[in-house]
Amino acid sequence: MSSFNPEFDPEIIKEIEEQRPKIPVGLLSRAEKDRLIERGFLGLYRWYVAKSQVQRNWNPDKDFDWRAFRRDHTPEVNTILEGFFAVEQFVPDYVTKLLLVIRKSHGRSHFHIRWGSEEEKHADLWYNTVLFSQYRSPEWLKDYMGQLRGQEWNLPWDDPMHMIFYTVFQERATQVNYLNTAVIARGKSENPLYANSADPVLALASSKIAADEAAHYNFFLEGARLFLYYYPAESLQAMADVINHFTMPAGSLIPNYDRFAEVVWRAGVYGPREHSRDVVQAALNNLGVSGRRALEVGIKRSRLVPDENGNLRETAIFDGLDFLTIQEKVQRIFKVIETHEKEVGFSEVDPTIFVPNYL
Repeated sequence: MSSFNPEFDPEIIKEIEEQRPKIPVGLLSRAEKDRLIERGFLGLYRWYVAKSQVQRNWNPDKDFDWRAFRRDHTPEVNTILEGFFAVEQFVPDYVTKLLLVIRKSHGRSHFHIRWGSEEEKHADLWYNTVLFSQYRSPEWLKDYMGQLRGQEWNLPWDDPMHMIFYTVFQERATQVNYLNTAVIARGKSENPLYANSADPVLALASSKIAADEAAHYNFFLEGARLFLYYYPAESLQAMADVINHFTMPAGSLIPNYDRFAEVVWRAGVYGPREHSRDVVQAALNNLGVSGRRALEVGIKRSRLVPDENGNLRETAIFDGLDFLTIQEKVQRIFKVIETHEKEVGFSEVDPTIFVPNYL
């Protein structure tokens, strides 16, 4: 009879330990997790509106000295302005298409309407930059707007989870575009082609919009963390899908978009380096993921198994996800919501309460 005992074999023990779940199986049912995610979005929306109305309530016409806008910008700067204007002409599609997907969520759908109202200001602001640059005639601008709006943008994904991660990366990318445009408009570009492109009005416009995009990014980031905490395995897969297939919106619908993309790349506004370093890696850092490689490896190690009720449960969370930090940040946002609800009085009637999914 063999004396081999697999129970004490070091290699088997090592393999078992490597495959042991890093986080215990979730405690909550899918219905309860969905309820908590919805409550989180509703609280975030209420808090966001209260904050944005105080801090970022600007007007695209009256808060800028458009008469002082430069009329002698280089063709490259004007190409950038026209490209930003073109992307924003699809705001009606950005709003209505996703609204149909998330309409059952009170907080998320109402935030999306608010988001649309702020993006509408961005569209009007970029319209004004093109108009007052006088690089094009007003008639050309109206015709171009009609050409753009004669087409229709569609969602890259048609489910709420994929779209929360898409909006995280898209808003961060847009913020980076505008921040780097502001560098050019302040006369701080290291590219000699833009050495004389300083324009205080454009600098202010770019900075105002970049601040909005930062607020949008942070809202979507908090929403993505809710999904990551309550549905980690599914969220990681959705995040990987978005990263692997990400494109900026409406690029395929805009005439001469390749020319615009080349100009912003050569200007240091946005290109592969900015996308990888300042968008993807920055967002992954904020989401507690150490990198794209760790994300891909972790998805392979994650497991979804049915419980006694047939609900799929996560059985493993990979090392590359800082799950404890995710939990801390989710708890923190629930605290922010709690503070806002105490100020208003919601806490006395219908409080939002954090419920942990893990021991």
